[in-house]
Amino acid sequence: MIHILKNTPVRELIRALESDGFQYKRRKGSERVYRHFDGRRVVIHYHHAKDTLPPGILKSFINGTKWNEADLKRLKLIN
Repeated sequence: MIHILKNTPVRELIRALESDGFQYKRRKGSERVYRHFDGRRVVIHYHHAKDTLPPGILKSFINGTKWNEADLKRLKLIN
């Protein structure tokens, strides 16, 4: 799924996180932590909302959210 999201701006990923129930918890420098009520946690490193994430961080993002392809379609990140 990394290849599907590799050019997605961070602002769209954050919008999807928040619409899926993740809440912004804290910030330290360019690191932002989002938590879900069921215990999932995602850390996003970026400086500008139009930035895209490198493959390693994107993989960590997908692992933290535990999203599958159906979730990406539901959140309108893919068609």
